[in-house]
Amino acid sequence: MLLQTLITEIERFAPLDYQESYDNCGLLVGNKQQEITGALLSLDCVEATIDEALRKKCNLIIAHHPIIFGGLKKLNGSNYVERTVIKAIQHNIAIYACHTNLDNVKLGVNKKIADKLGLNNQQILAPKKSLLKKLVTFVPLSHLDMVRQDLFDAGAGNIGNYSQCSFVNEGVGSFKPNDLSNPFSGKKGELSLENEARLEVIFEQAYLQNVIAALRKSHPYEEIAYDIYQLENQYQNIGSGMTGELEKPMSENAFLENLKQVFGLKTLKHTSFLNKPIKKVALCGGSGSFLLKNAINSKSDIYISSDFKYHEFFDAENQILITDIGHYETEQFTPEIFYDIISKKFPTFATCLTETNTNPVNYF
Repeated sequence: MLLQTLITEIERFAPLDYQESYDNCGLLVGNKQQEITGALLSLDCVEATIDEALRKKCNLIIAHHPIIFGGLKKLNGSNYVERTVIKAIQHNIAIYACHTNLDNVKLGVNKKIADKLGLNNQQILAPKKSLLKKLVTFVPLSHLDMVRQDLFDAGAGNIGNYSQCSFVNEGVGSFKPNDLSNPFSGKKGELSLENEARLEVIFEQAYLQNVIAALRKSHPYEEIAYDIYQLENQYQNIGSGMTGELEKPMSENAFLENLKQVFGLKTLKHTSFLNKPIKKVALCGGSGSFLLKNAINSKSDIYISSDFKYHEFFDAENQILITDIGHYETEQFTPEIFYDIISKKFPTFATCLTETNTNPVNYF
């Protein structure tokens, strides 16, 4: 299978448009046209990960964290990043990173954490704005159903838990073809009136090119009248963190004991107990202190994340229980998402979950 084929499927699940501006997702090492025989799925890609891929005859590593994050100015093996990249190139191993784009999609990293905790009513904690666009076009009534369906197939018309959403208003359009035209209807040099429908659909900006291509493919007019509007609405399916609810409330002590068991924790850090049951849970995989106010505003009883600084624990203000369980620990199940994406679409393709523990933090 070509690497491009696999990348297309991953980016359909977590489009690169949804990565943060500081991030470096996508194909970091390799050629999209190379044949891949097996993929090793990992949280990180370091030298030990390359060695494991070689042992398991995998020529692709799909990692959550990009090994190349800042600018590389030299490749002489002076640090672990350069040594990892050099070894991958020497052995023709491709490296693909799917990081904050996977964090931000509703079915990504945070849903995996929420599922492990058995949370219901899962919602994005901090939905993003300006990720939706609206297409408005004018279609002859004879082609309305076909154009609309092609736009749906291209990814338009999805709003929350609803699909194939559109608005149609009928009216009369006018046009006068010149001598160089090839009109679908009407005659050159004559004013024509056509019964048309104003068709409106919303779509994610990641699907812009697909939506425009579908419109051009199915619309019968030589010159297509359409507008694209940028919407400022919050998009509930894309954003940072997640909230969910336990089936039954738990005491703070019982919840933390369960948390340790589910995530295999030796220890965790937390603020003072508030002596009230835990029902609503907010969480964010990786470094999530920036979402603390969102967690408080969501009326959650506890916020689970990592990489809190000392003074940030004070910011809980006795309004929420903060629990820092470690960066690696929050995201350790992320390779399972890659496995689910690939095995669902390519059930016979060889994929391996890494057996290498890349956590650089140890506890004594």
